[in-house]
Amino acid sequence: MRAVWFDAFGAVPELREVPDPVPSASGVVVRVEATGLCRSDWHGWLGHDAGIALPHVPGHELVGVIDAVGPEVRRFAVGQRVTVPFVCACGDCPECRGGNGQVCRNQTQPGFTHWGSYAERVALHNADVNLIAIPVGLDAGAAALLGCRFATSYRGLVHQARLQAGETLVVVGCGGVGLSAVMIGAALGATVIAVDISAAARETAARVGATFTVDSAGLSNDEVVARIRSVTGRGADAGAGAQVSVEALGRESTVGIAIRSLATRGRHVQIGLLAEDPRLPLGDVIARELTVMGSHGMPAGDYPALLALVTSGRLRPQDLIGRRLSLAEAPAALAAMSDPAAPGGVTLIELARP
Repeated sequence: MRAVWFDAFGAVPELREVPDPVPSASGVVVRVEATGLCRSDWHGWLGHDAGIALPHVPGHELVGVIDAVGPEVRRFAVGQRVTVPFVCACGDCPECRGGNGQVCRNQTQPGFTHWGSYAERVALHNADVNLIAIPVGLDAGAAALLGCRFATSYRGLVHQARLQAGETLVVVGCGGVGLSAVMIGAALGATVIAVDISAAARETAARVGATFTVDSAGLSNDEVVARIRSVTGRGADAGAGAQVSVEALGRESTVGIAIRSLATRGRHVQIGLLAEDPRLPLGDVIARELTVMGSHGMPAGDYPALLALVTSGRLRPQDLIGRRLSLAEAPAALAAMSDPAAPGGVTLIELARP
């Protein structure tokens, strides 16, 4: 099969012929229809994930059709259209038995622990635990993006922060996962404040549901926080700020902005991946009794509510897709993510129709 392949971290990937995957006893092989170009893949390509062994094929947000099944698979069959969480659970450990497969101690991750979906076929493990059936008519982009950025944002807002209709949500960093959080927050009835240095990102955020946008370019952190808190309509009042914040970029400074933008007893969800552990404004956390949480994907069993939001039309992940590329264009697109001037928005790599 054809796959995007690299054998050195940071080296420009190549499109080349590699051996077809075979299903494990409890796994499947999926013929990839589409896969998202995610900043997590870029982090992996640069060597920020210690679990990646070289040579490697990246990619973890996907939708496709089952091409082969292992002998122990019972719930799925060849020909079914499926997606999968980027964290694939084992189904047997204490975390999995407690319903928290997204932090499974024996997890596998396509594109990280083994070869991923920037390929014509991908192997997925523990299929009965992890696969999610996808309606044939659902847009390939909408389906593929559910595996990582939308599931991570949905669980962060719904299951972790418990965002309620009428609350204010501030999203700092409006790349793919940040815009997903904007869309989900709006769909849940929150007032969304989107923060970014990019005019294009802010315009997209406004188009997909943000009530307010804040241009953070050229401002100090204090100035950005002041602008966010003033947007809540309470100025410098002690009650100013958002009830929930999301940092979706992965920078120490923007983590601090997101946390400091919260109202008393607000809840922060960290989604952006960081190359190094940041210093946090713990003085604010203590004084205002803030809560800081992470969100690391979502177990397959929790997908029905998210999928229902998508199939109802209230949430349209496909509206974020700015570029649809071929597999041959994927190596250059992945490498280009290192350029601050590279095109923003969500990129989908399309391979085949079901």
